Amino acid sequence: MKRKILIPTDFSKNATQALHYAIELYKNDHCIFYLLNVFSSPSNFMDSIMRMEPGSELYETAKLNSENGLAKTYDMIAMTEYENPKHEFKTVSVFNNPIEAIKNIVDQKDIEMIVMGTKGETHSRATAFGSTAIYVMEKVRNCPVIVVPQKAKIELPKEIVFPTNYKMHYKRRELSYLIDIAKNSDATIIILHVCEENELDQTQKANKQLLEDILEGCNYKFHDLSHNNVMSSINIFVESRGSNMVSFINKKHTFFGSILTNALVKEISFHLNVPILAMHDLRN
Repeated sequence: MKRKILIPTDFSKNATQALHYAIELYKNDHCIFYLLNVFSSPSNFMDSIMRMEPGSELYETAKLNSENGLAKTYDMIAMTEYENPKHEFKTVSVFNNPIEAIKNIVDQKDIEMIVMGTKGETHSRATAFGSTAIYVMEKVRNCPVIVVPQKAKIELPKEIVFPTNYKMHYKRRELSYLIDIAKNSDATIIILHVCEENELDQTQKANKQLLEDILEGCNYKFHDLSHNNVMSSINIFVESRGSNMVSFINKKHTFFGSILTNALVKEISFHLNVPILAMHDLRN
């Protein structure tokens, strides 16, 4: 059975970087990669709806630019060392807003993973993750996403950091994507306990044991880390060890809380040059 991987692209360098990373990450698997470009007018989306009727000059021009961009991306893959007989590529060009387009194709094609860049074509430092990447991580809750920074190395992860305070009761299916990537890459999962108290309470001890049960069969290690600031502690830990990926579950109100919609996301993205796997609490 082929994996189905979605690669949203705006044809920026970072989007191409994310595509190359996905190809490397799944190089040993049979995959269909869906290259998605969403087009609208250069103005806001509501203006697009009013002005970009199919058949209009504005619509047809934007559609042609989208299709040409996808064709160039497809040709780039075919003419490089990234070509892999196990991999199949399909292009999708749609008029929509990016989040709705991504949600639709995830449902229609039964996508199992989204891989995208952290910055769009503007590559603005002011929008660290890029607004689309942030919204995808938060709003597309039926599919995990890997966001790939511009400076990320194209390599299989050998160490994946999973920060936790042991206050969340994890479920096996919520961590299945992390386990899958770790096993396929022969990577070690570092369960990083960002300490808030000196000792674990009974609930935390039970959740730690549950993590051990879920990760049985994987390579994993436990680390404890005291902190004054959660994000800076994670950044320092990852950088000092040369870790290759950070993974977390996007559960509202716990640990990271609303990390994806506040200033902390900028802090982590400015410092981390490794891909981030965002999974979801399936009970939300």
